[in-house]
Amino acid sequence: MYKTIVPLTLAMALSMPSLADEASVKKAVEGKLGGAVTSVTKTPYLGLYEVYVDGQIVYTDEKVSALLLGALIDGKTMKNVTDGRMQKLTAIKFADLPLALAVKQVRGDGKRVLATFEDPNCGYCKKMAREIAKLDNVTIYTFLYPILSPDSLEKSNQIWCAADKAKAWNDWMIDGKAPGGKGDCDTTAVKKSVETGRKLAINGTPTIFFADGERIPGAVPLAKIEQKLMQAQSPAR
Repeated sequence: MYKTIVPLTLAMALSMPSLADEASVKKAVEGKLGGAVTSVTKTPYLGLYEVYVDGQIVYTDEKVSALLLGALIDGKTMKNVTDGRMQKLTAIKFADLPLALAVKQVRGDGKRVLATFEDPNCGYCKKMAREIAKLDNVTIYTFLYPILSPDSLEKSNQIWCAADKAKAWNDWMIDGKAPGGKGDCDTTAVKKSVETGRKLAINGTPTIFFADGERIPGAVPLAKIEQKLMQAQSPAR
């Protein structure tokens, strides 16, 4: 199940002298939150600064008198500004993914490409697996990302150790047939997949990456997956 770990709203009153620029805002926020700030951008809304820190967007004013977490909505267009920015800020270079660590499936000509991070005990992952099973002419890289329970790790190891990893994955996720292997082979790939997911600040499953680098968390309807696959340019497989 995709888990939201960030509270929707947080306001923290702070007493700070006036801050003149983005560098000062960056330094002040790092001092208060203790995390490394990736970027600070002045927004056109209410004098707020967008601060990207520890994989999330925080809004603050030039004095850092308050920190706000949550969705910023454009009052004219009613578009979720925060969602749009997160898509850009969390995008990756697809070719940098360690694809050798993933369970690979090729269907049809395999020209369209996507990668997923999934927990074998994630209900939303199972729902999405049934949707993805309908795709054709696609290459799917599934990174085993057991973050929900010790049993998730056991099942991931069993799937990785199966003679046919893709079949073992689909048998479990789609048909509910438990993997029969012992999970006693070299499962370094599973451990490294978890490490990769942590580095990418993946806090819930499923999380999908498309060939253009865009990240979409949560179960995605088949129509949206098809739309994204059509838009994205597929890298060399």
